[in-house]
Amino acid sequence: MKPSRSHGRQSVQASLKPRELMQPNPDYRDVWQARVITLFPELFPGVLGASLTGKALQDGLWQMHTHDLRQFGIGKHRNVDDTPAGGGAGMVMRADVVGPAIEAAQAHARGRWPILYMSPRGRRFDQSMARDLATCTGVTLLCGRFEGVDERVIEHYKITEVSLGDFVMTGGELAAQAMIDATVRLLPGVLGNAESTVEESHSNGLLEHPQYTRPATWEGRDIPPVLMSGNHKEIAKWRHEQSVALTRARRPDLLKEEGEDT
Repeated sequence: MKPSRSHGRQSVQASLKPRELMQPNPDYRDVWQARVITLFPELFPGVLGASLTGKALQDGLWQMHTHDLRQFGIGKHRNVDDTPAGGGAGMVMRADVVGPAIEAAQAHARGRWPILYMSPRGRRFDQSMARDLATCTGVTLLCGRFEGVDERVIEHYKITEVSLGDFVMTGGELAAQAMIDATVRLLPGVLGNAESTVEESHSNGLLEHPQYTRPATWEGRDIPPVLMSGNHKEIAKWRHEQSVALTRARRPDLLKEEGEDT
């Protein structure tokens, strides 16, 4: 099995073996894991190593493991791609390179553990998918480059293609980090206040209401009086009305999905 990089706290079990004979990557504790297959493992953890996700990573609330695709390359130069069958521009990532990398990552999988491929033709990632991933044991994310991955790999491993939106990026690493961030923050203990995930945008099918804090007046603009009233029922009503109004103005498609477009 090819070497891979680990991030976050590890759980090492007692062993009678000399240290030099032990595996380079000890078994992890039973926490949510993200395994990333990429040509650029040095990009990780990246932004995921900062703020709340970074603290949770260090505290062992989740784990991240990168698998360097180049290590599975073919020949002296460890080639990972080749020209498209049938001709055309660009290069395609080889099945006999990506396949072994997936096998290495999935050797650690347990329970419900999907494989996602970052692809502009995939299903659009949303809060619902993030919530579902947070209930899995872990996830393997394949970061594409060039013109994409040999279709046979996607079919063979029943990979789900996922997209951040209707645009094209140079690779899947940024998309993978965004998806991991959206998922990790939903894991137990990551956010200081679990209620934060209940009222935010997309959690209830609506965009989040406006937020305010001190000072009460800034540049001639006051905090809406209802928020200073102490009447929690009226505050909740105002916030819902604001959420509906913002959603109708900016994302009317969400209202149609929720059946609130009246």
